[in-house]
Amino acid sequence: MKKTNILYWIAMAGVLFYIAYTKGWILAPFESISPKQAALLIEKDDNVSLLDVRTIPEYKSGHIRGAQLIPLGQLKNNLDRLKADKNKKIIVYCRSGSRSVAASRILEKHGYVPLNVKQGMIGLLGTDLEIVK
Repeated sequence: MKKTNILYWIAMAGVLFYIAYTKGWILAPFESISPKQAALLIEKDDNVSLLDVRTIPEYKSGHIRGAQLIPLGQLKNNLDRLKADKNKKIIVYCRSGSRSVAASRILEKHGYVPLNVKQGMIGLLGTDLEIVK
């Protein structure tokens, strides 16, 4: 019985660690910013690029003006398509903020400076940024 309990708690700890890691709550070597912070940077800083890592249909349903689309599943093999150089900060967003964490990890690993947007497009819709279709 005790061995089963120990294994259960080890498994639970592993699951919690995995969730925290994929959400960017722990071991994230990049910065996560709020939608409001992202909007301020987009409006005032010329040294930032926008990267949308959602799917093509999601992008076509509405995206931030000036955002480049590279879906998360294609990002690793298409880093050469990025319009940002490695000295520019890249504001990365998806629908809710989960895929952008994974994308930010990829970008950081390849020498870019990603800024992950917490809450993703859902949060960005609450700002004054222009949405285009």
